[in-house]
Amino acid sequence: MSVLLVAGVAVLVSTDANASEPFVDVRSVDPTITVELRYAGSNNFLGHSLYPVGTRALARPEVASALAVAQSVLRRYQYGLKIWDAYRPAAVQAKLWQALRNSDYVTNPEIGVGSLHSWGIAVDATLVDSRNRDVRMPTDFDEFIPAAMEPYMGSSFEIGGRARLLKYAMNKAGFWGLRTEWWHFTIADWQKYLPNQAARTAQVYGTQWQGKL
Repeated sequence: MSVLLVAGVAVLVSTDANASEPFVDVRSVDPTITVELRYAGSNNFLGHSLYPVGTRALARPEVASALAVAQSVLRRYQYGLKIWDAYRPAAVQAKLWQALRNSDYVTNPEIGVGSLHSWGIAVDATLVDSRNRDVRMPTDFDEFIPAAMEPYMGSSFEIGGRARLLKYAMNKAGFWGLRTEWWHFTIADWQKYLPNQAARTAQVYGTQWQGKL
């Protein structure tokens, strides 16, 4: 991974085969966005780090700009974004697949286009309050249980309201959600970032992208 500085924005050139253009550090586009990459520590379903120390939340420039739009929407309601995951190297995706091997939640990186995280066009996000403190959401990150389904079906008015607000802000910024994971969002025009053949074979059904982790 090499770093360039363009107009004051950190641009990182990935060596991943899926990265056909530079990725940017999300916080270089909007430093008010909170980042806690769960795979950079032990607070994930594997219980250990998959990313090196100092890993930043990377995405394609258009995706990072769209996240800044979502952040501006949330600020009107005294909330903000926290990014749990963004660009994910294919090698990390392979480790997740080896650990879980459940195609209901994790994409096999050897089939089709793999995870859209590995193309820099998907993020996992939650909310923080106006002081960047965590707030209660339907579940924690990577809880592969019915309670993580979207829309929220629980009994808490506050949690349901926050889940709807996150979806509203991300939709306004041009992201689609995922029915089985309330925290997962993909840029709506994701197909244009994939090779033509891959874009033709990738599947979208229902009203939302149904890709996996």
